[in-house]
Amino acid sequence: MMKRIEHIGIAVRDLDSAERIFEDILGVPPFKREEVPSESVKVSFFQTGESKVELLESTSVSGPIAEHIEKRGEGLHHIAFFVDDLMEEIERLKLLGYRLISGPKEGADQKMIAFLHPADSSKVLVELCAER
Repeated sequence: MMKRIEHIGIAVRDLDSAERIFEDILGVPPFKREEVPSESVKVSFFQTGESKVELLESTSVSGPIAEHIEKRGEGLHHIAFFVDDLMEEIERLKLLGYRLISGPKEGADQKMIAFLHPADSSKVLVELCAER
């Protein structure tokens, strides 16, 4: 079962510039910046109540975020939901006919993650997150 919105992922061309913008908007600095080599991405997190905003900058011209920006431009990339048991939630959703496009695997912010195919979720890329 989905517990809460864990974070909203926003694809950006320039992490430094985007951090300045979101620091202005949210009124707080980012609390964490890290690189996720398996996803060819650098991320920066802002805490907003129980949820987070994750800014994503590609570290490769052929990475998934670079491809997303090339096709759709900067902006909303995905919405992530926190779950208690990632494998249980994946199995529940598979039984309902939803397809995974990646995962389960290690992601940013000490989470295990998996992504659902956006064609199955009204064209929204949905990420499931659980504590490692």
